[in-house]
Amino acid sequence: MPNNAFILLISGLFAGLLAGLLGIGGGTVLVPLLVALKYTPLQAVATSSLAIVITSVSGSIQNWRMGYLDFNRVIFLAIPALITAQLGVFLSNHLPNYILLLSFGIFLIINILLGNLRQYLISSDNLTNGVNISPILARLITGGLAGVLAGLFGIGGGVIMVPLQMLFLGESIKVAIQTSLGVIVITAISACVGHALHGNVLFSVGIILGTGGLIGAQISTRFLPKLPDRIVRLCFYGLLAILAVYTFYQAWESYQ
Repeated sequence: MPNNAFILLISGLFAGLLAGLLGIGGGTVLVPLLVALKYTPLQAVATSSLAIVITSVSGSIQNWRMGYLDFNRVIFLAIPALITAQLGVFLSNHLPNYILLLSFGIFLIINILLGNLRQYLISSDNLTNGVNISPILARLITGGLAGVLAGLFGIGGGVIMVPLQMLFLGESIKVAIQTSLGVIVITAISACVGHALHGNVLFSVGIILGTGGLIGAQISTRFLPKLPDRIVRLCFYGLLAILAVYTFYQAWESYQ
């Protein structure tokens, strides 16, 4: 049992709260938190993927029991993601720490832009049928990008999958989130196995984080209907901006 088990549990709880509130994985929060706890960037990315396996499996089982999980949608996105996740693992193992941190900081900023894109797609009446693109190509692009991000940054990939499913496939926000969560199970397992083969995963740390995430997600899904969307988004975007600045600082320290 790690010495900082309580801090890890609270960190996982916090990430789980955000996951339940915003329909995303907790990797965007877990990786910077693990770096702040003095784990190496590679250990943070790898261990985050294990925590995401635990939370995404739980959520997908719940969706399946309620009849909300479409396995055909999941499989067509998961196949390219399963392959490209290993590309992300390869890149994370060969990039210098400061480049990995710098890239993650940029990704956090992109998250804010993607969040705004998602809100635009939700409110737009002109994109209900999706962009005119081959569905096969759309799924290859969406699943492939999600897989790379999962292996490279230790995230589930939902932050990119949800808006792209809405944009390219014309899916509703609820269907996109439910499908994304099912695909995240595959991408997270693939990324976790790849990192484990390189000895990067801290299993006890990941299990504690995942346990906290399970509890947090259960809490947040119960309180979600009571919170104004605008307040939740502003708080989340503010947190991402703070984490991005911190990650850039860590990248600079690593470079020095």
